[in-house]
Amino acid sequence: MAKIRIYQLAKELGMTNEELLELLDQMGVAYKSHASTLSEEDAEAVRELVKEQRGLQEKLAEEERRKALPRRPPVVVIMGHVDHGKTTLLDYLRKSRIAEKEAGGITQHVGAFEVKTPQGTVVFIDTPGHEAFTTIRQRGAKVADIAVIVIAADDGIMPQTDEAIAHAKAAGAKIIFALNKMDLPQADPDRVKRQLMERGFVPEEYGGDAIVVPISAKTGQGVQDLLEMILLIAELEDYRADPNAEPKGVVLESKLDKQAGIIANMLVQEGTFRVGDYVVAGEVYGRIRAMTDADGNQRKEAGPGSAVQVLGFQELPHAGDVVEWVPDLEAAKEITEERKEERKAREEAEKERRPRTMADLLRALQEEGQKEVNLILRADTQGSLEAIQHILAKESTDASHREQLGEVKINVLLAQVGAPTESDVLLAQTANAAILAFGVNPSGAVKKAAESKGVLLKTFRIIYDLIDEVRSMVKGQREPKFKEEVLGRAEVRAIFRLPGGKQVAGCMVIQGKVVRSAEVRVLRKGEEIWKGKMASLKRFKEDVREVAQGYECGIGLEGFDDFQEGDIIEVFQMVEVPA
Repeated sequence: MAKIRIYQLAKELGMTNEELLELLDQMGVAYKSHASTLSEEDAEAVRELVKEQRGLQEKLAEEERRKALPRRPPVVVIMGHVDHGKTTLLDYLRKSRIAEKEAGGITQHVGAFEVKTPQGTVVFIDTPGHEAFTTIRQRGAKVADIAVIVIAADDGIMPQTDEAIAHAKAAGAKIIFALNKMDLPQADPDRVKRQLMERGFVPEEYGGDAIVVPISAKTGQGVQDLLEMILLIAELEDYRADPNAEPKGVVLESKLDKQAGIIANMLVQEGTFRVGDYVVAGEVYGRIRAMTDADGNQRKEAGPGSAVQVLGFQELPHAGDVVEWVPDLEAAKEITEERKEERKAREEAEKERRPRTMADLLRALQEEGQKEVNLILRADTQGSLEAIQHILAKESTDASHREQLGEVKINVLLAQVGAPTESDVLLAQTANAAILAFGVNPSGAVKKAAESKGVLLKTFRIIYDLIDEVRSMVKGQREPKFKEEVLGRAEVRAIFRLPGGKQVAGCMVIQGKVVRSAEVRVLRKGEEIWKGKMASLKRFKEDVREVAQGYECGIGLEGFDDFQEGDIIEVFQMVEVPA
């Protein structure tokens, strides 16, 4: 075993001899001096320990560097069912910030607005619908840190509430439930909390970790508590950003104004954008000519957490496009051209890869190394939906019991009565999920959207067909186990040499059958001397697929020309062991 001297190892690791000797003392490794030799085993243990210590030091240094950065305001999106009070809450928050300003101040819609409180500032994204939010997430931009799901206390959880929860979870946002309309006499918060618990969200007052805040967006009751809870999460999560880093932001909305031209509403996430900067957003470039904040003020620069309206893009950028700083016009043009080419190539590749069957989806999931199956369920009745979920819950529980064996988990992202919608397709694309529908038919527009976005959408008429489909998905996600199955054996009775020098063995099938497509091993005196593929299988000079026991045949092997009379050619195949 190779040995290395201590001073040589110290040099290799960039340490002084004294530092390495001190480390060896800590490890209890005996030595005489820095000229002593270490076994390869001890040297490798030292290398691993030094690597681990340096990794820890780098991690601590990065944490210290991050802690030294200034805090940024949390970014919040408000979601929920239609008519449950999302807009009313946004209006109340917007009015409260308008009241802070001098009378007559101009307010500008910039896609987000700030609310200042004594405890700190909160940025609210003011964009329509959770589909828009998910579209932004799809483009690779994590915009909101926190999602406030508004639920009317007199109405309870509705289909769009479930959608909002699914979209917020898919986007990786922290969730706060705001029980709205608490000013109404028919408000029943306990019913809503029970509904939340049915969905796995146990409120804090019942010993869980789901944050539930009762409010009235109309009167303002509890809104201050909601802001305090948002800021508490922000403090715990410790959101920070570097104002001196390379600037990065995200487009919230964009529009074409007849007078001003192309306007993009942008949220700054890192660094500081300045008027005059060249920027790239997706496949669009521009130079910032002007920036305006929500108060209508012209801004020369915008740091982390700022929402501004930007003039200067050559074309309309898309919501969710990441805005990046570039040094000059030449770089901006080159990057956008590259991205256009990459998109075209990607679209061509996606056409080929689009999952048309469950097997295609499984292949895609396995390529990405996923160990879970994400589903969106749609059914004709609540009874059907509950029956499907009950059976799937059993499947999922069984899988989780075998987690140590590398098994997979079934995640039902959304389960609703009614036909699949385009919103479902969007969520499925973001979360890499399949949409399974029972007893309902998607519209042509939804089918077309699923096909264009590469989302697997299947409809069923029998519940157990749907369950079997899920089982096949789970099975496809498990690491398959294989065993060898011997199909037959043939004994070499004569050896023939072809004109090109290749050998063919004249054989008698003594057991089972010899199959042309199977794998082969050559046994000599009971020991394996070669393994590979069959090149040819003939009977009376005719190519055949298989030869049964008791019949003669000629066998040629790929890459083997050393037959001896008495050799046994064993034919076998690998078969999957049922889970």
